[in-house]
Amino acid sequence: MYLEHFGLQELPFSITPNTPYFFASKSAHEALNTLLVAVSMGEGFMKITGEVGTGKTLLCRKLLGALDERYEVAYIFNPYLDPMALFVELASELGLPRPPSKMIGQHEVLNALTRRVLELNEQGKRVVICLDEVQAMPVETLEALRLLTNLETENRKLLQVIIFGQPELDERLNQPSVRQLRQRITFQYVLKPLSNTEFEYYILHRLATAGCHRGQLFTQPALWWLRRKSRRIPRLINILANKSLMAAYGRGKRLVGLSEVMSAVRDTDSVRLEGRERLWIWAAVLALAAGLALAVASGEGLL
Repeated sequence: MYLEHFGLQELPFSITPNTPYFFASKSAHEALNTLLVAVSMGEGFMKITGEVGTGKTLLCRKLLGALDERYEVAYIFNPYLDPMALFVELASELGLPRPPSKMIGQHEVLNALTRRVLELNEQGKRVVICLDEVQAMPVETLEALRLLTNLETENRKLLQVIIFGQPELDERLNQPSVRQLRQRITFQYVLKPLSNTEFEYYILHRLATAGCHRGQLFTQPALWWLRRKSRRIPRLINILANKSLMAAYGRGKRLVGLSEVMSAVRDTDSVRLEGRERLWIWAAVLALAAGLALAVASGEGLL
């Protein structure tokens, strides 16, 4: 790969959620703080939404890493569960053995889960449940989540639930059958793409974390087109930046230029160049070249 060529210790733009690469953009920082405050206050239900690739899973893992030994955490990443399967997964995550299949009902599993939550609370543990990609969860399972919020004492909730999902999750929660669940969401936040200012810092942060000591490996024209085509969405930035570095390595270049980013875009269906954009970018390049030529000619004339 291109690691040695660019002086890197590991791949800087992997799409695997890796917490050392967490970039505290304004939106991500606010979302994380919102969750930490809500969890510390003992709020029962929290919701984080964001477009595909804005960093919800990485935010979730960053949150889990920030919770200390006072918390017992259950993380469910598979949303395609019926209510029974959800309760079984949660019980397993909280340390209970899996019940024999077809030999126990939902009521028994929920009772066992309730006893386990009470036991953990008696040990001074706060139970936090994080569910990812909830927009794909069946409606009946969403409704079953409400049963978990009924676990409470006179003073506080016995467990807290944080759900992460794409914007379609709000449409699911607007259905009449889950309106009670929607009403119980006390804290929520919408993750946004990076700002124009944050975009270049994000690139530098990923490179530095991967061991790069050379500073920026992308030229300004390359950054400009990468920012435009990725729409400043972290996952798209990572995909295009990785392909651009591969293209530059294949051509023996030490810096990623505009042509490498354009090659990466052509190779990525979700951001591929359209014919009109190709004409537009080449017109911009020609205009820039003409401007530079005019500036050089003017300078020679002054001499």
